[in-house]
Amino acid sequence: MPVLSAQLRAAAVRLAAAGIDSPRVEAELLAAHVLGVTRGRLLLIDSVTDVQAEALDELVHRRTERVPLQHLTGTAPFLDRELLVGPGVFIPRPETELLARWGIEALRGMADPVVLDLCSGSGALAIAVADARPDATVYAVERSDDALPWLRRNTADTSVRVLPGDVRDVPLPAPADLILCNPPYVPITVAVPPEVGHDPAEAVFSGEHGLDLIPVIIARAWDVLRDGGRLGIEHDDTHTPAMALLLTTWHDVTTHPDLAGRPRFTTARR
Repeated sequence: MPVLSAQLRAAAVRLAAAGIDSPRVEAELLAAHVLGVTRGRLLLIDSVTDVQAEALDELVHRRTERVPLQHLTGTAPFLDRELLVGPGVFIPRPETELLARWGIEALRGMADPVVLDLCSGSGALAIAVADARPDATVYAVERSDDALPWLRRNTADTSVRVLPGDVRDVPLPAPADLILCNPPYVPITVAVPPEVGHDPAEAVFSGEHGLDLIPVIIARAWDVLRDGGRLGIEHDDTHTPAMALLLTTWHDVTTHPDLAGRPRFTTARR
C-alpha cells in the first residue's frame, strides 16, 4: 500500500514546481479531503489505498493546472464556517473576514439590528453576522443565477434571508442599521493570478478603474440606512482617494488595512 508521507512529499514537490505558494500545506489539505479526515489527523495515518493514492494524484494534477484549492475540496473557510463553493460563485478570501469582524463589532450594543450584505456571493458576510448575532435580521442580496444556488445552500441552516436581484435596482429593506459589501472592484486591465480566473468575472472586475459599481452601492446605502447607520465596503488598495471623495457627505470615514497592511476596506457612518 502507498505510504502517505511519501505521497505528501511527492505532491508538495509537484505543487511547488507549479508555483503554488504553500505546497506542503495544500498537499496535506488535498490528502485530508481524499481521506475524509482533518489535516491534523494525517499524522496518525501511515498508508493509503491505491484508490486513495490515485484520487490524490488527480487532485494534485488539477491543482498544478491552477484550479483553485477550494474548487477541488468544495469548501472555503470563513471565520467559524466551511462554506460550500465551486464554479459560478466567488471564493471568499481571508481578508474579507476583517470586514466581517468589523461589522459584527459595529453592531455591539444594538438590539435586533437589520443588516444587508450586498453582492453576497457565497453568503460569507451575511452568515458571519447571523452566526454572531442571532437577534439580527440579515438579508443577502445577489443577482447571479450561478451564485444564487451556492448562496441558498450556505444559508439553508441560518436565519439569513436571500434577496435575489441586482443591487442597482432591487428593492432593499429599510431602514437598515448596517450594510456590508464585498463588490467587484478589480480594474479590468489588471492581471490577476490564474486561480482568480476561475471566479466569475462579474464578481471580480468592475470597469477600467474598478469603480463602476461602488458609487451605486454607496448611493443605495445612503437611501436605506437609518441616521447613524454604518457602511463597510471592501475595495482595491488603489481606491482610498476615490473612496474619500465618494463618502464626503458621510461621517467617521475610515480605511482599514488587510492582512498585508494594504488598504482593503472603508467604513463610514450615515
